[in-house]
Amino acid sequence: MQRKIIRKQITLKPETAPGLSIRKRVVAIDYGTKRIGLAQSDPLWLFAQPVGTFNQAELFKRLDTMFKEGDVEKIIVGYPLGDGGEQNAMTAVVDRFIEELRAAFPPLVVERLDEHHSSRDARTILVASGKSRKVRQQKGRIDSAAACVLLSQYLDNQSNAW
Repeated sequence: MQRKIIRKQITLKPETAPGLSIRKRVVAIDYGTKRIGLAQSDPLWLFAQPVGTFNQAELFKRLDTMFKEGDVEKIIVGYPLGDGGEQNAMTAVVDRFIEELRAAFPPLVVERLDEHHSSRDARTILVASGKSRKVRQQKGRIDSAAACVLLSQYLDNQSNAW
């Protein structure tokens, strides 16, 4: 006797899924003087996914494309504070970068988020992923992973605020 398997696809509509709504994305930036990591949220603000690593000119082009597509609501920038929360030389560099972002994308909200240990956490995640040392050390992999760590932290804080 054969059994018949019936499969039914269930689609959650935002208006019927409690607490879930489709929104514009949040992007997170891990700023570095050589490379800048970029990550984006999914439309439900549940997950962070890496976009890539760019120099500053490439980053602004990518953000401009995303902005023109109407896909971005907010930019989160990792803010490099010391162990005691004090500012340092890199903080001033990131402050200038944030001002450039605000000038280039005036309608978007740009927020700072303490990036304390984000690169270290990104390295730990990459090691745990099982990738070889050679793959983990590819230029930019840590930067985009650090942007994902920042964005995940931000999204977690937002979901806890609900």
